[in-house]
Amino acid sequence: MRLSDIICFDAIVPQLAATDRNAAIEELILSLHKKKKLGKADPTALTRAVIRRENEASTGIGKGVAVPHVKHADVARLVAVVGCSATGIDFSSLDKQPVYTIFLLLSPTTNPDKHLQAMETIFRNLQNDDFRRFLRQSQSAQDIIEAIKDSDGDLSE
Repeated sequence: MRLSDIICFDAIVPQLAATDRNAAIEELILSLHKKKKLGKADPTALTRAVIRRENEASTGIGKGVAVPHVKHADVARLVAVVGCSATGIDFSSLDKQPVYTIFLLLSPTTNPDKHLQAMETIFRNLQNDDFRRFLRQSQSAQDIIEAIKDSDGDLSE
């Protein structure tokens, strides 16, 4: 599985308006909703579900990155979106540092293996210092898309 297989490029938010965790999650879910990537799922219910999951344990994994995610019965197809913040957002990260790059993942409850595969793909890419740096420096959705495609290319070499 490649990042390109799960990221909705049309919904990428290169400059999040949100300044806090909950608003960032809502902004990313609304971006997917506007691009009709949520199917029949209610964006408000999904936002609540992701925030509830986030309250259980922060998905701020450190190094300026968070990966909020949820498996939800109303999600028909696995989808992810990327959002970036120039100022940083408090996600109660493990390293206590602000988050600049957010990968939001929504998965159906019917395929937990695919959810785990997607999480593994995201985390594998985020281990790359250059990839994280390129995302943080990105000014546009096109910059983010190019970083993702370059990262996917690295995996096939």
